[in-house]
Amino acid sequence: MASRIISRISPKTSALFVCDIQEKFRPITAYYPEIVEVARRMIGASHSLGMHIVATEQYPKGLGPTVAELELSKFNISAFAKTNFSMCIPEVMKTLPKENESIILVGIAAHVCILQSAMDLMEQGKDVHVIVDAVSAVNLTERKYAFEALKEAGAKLRTSESVIYELLKGSGHPNFKAVQSFIKTSAPDSGLMDL
Repeated sequence: MASRIISRISPKTSALFVCDIQEKFRPITAYYPEIVEVARRMIGASHSLGMHIVATEQYPKGLGPTVAELELSKFNISAFAKTNFSMCIPEVMKTLPKENESIILVGIAAHVCILQSAMDLMEQGKDVHVIVDAVSAVNLTERKYAFEALKEAGAKLRTSESVIYELLKGSGHPNFKAVQSFIKTSAPDSGLMDL
């Protein structure tokens, strides 16, 4: 019988990584508005739960800033500029508390920055959870095969609602009401059933 690895997440041991959700990618990314909305929910819920949140921007001088809809400044999040595709640049990794064993990934592009970030994180012994309804690529083919590669490498493919409820553990959580506002309505369809 194959052994199973149970990978549980909690606010104290998890961090949210927001990858390159920038203006220039808006017109060329499949399901962009839906991805932005789900990422916004993940940021709000993670902030309400006191989690560590990191954001990056790929070459912001040429590709523009993080989209305004994510309201990073409202949550006191400053995005790290990078030219590597992976989010695992020294500046980002220095901010990561040691107890953050699990990394929750949202953003773009699935087949480039998300895939390389996840691989780097797993090589460092981190447990990676990719929020599939908050990750996209230039087309559904790239997205589909990136998800397959991520799963084969050991990343967990999860939905935003599933992860938020797991972080809460139950309605008795002291921040349940604050977090509930981010999941009162279902996340928008981000084309996952088309993959």
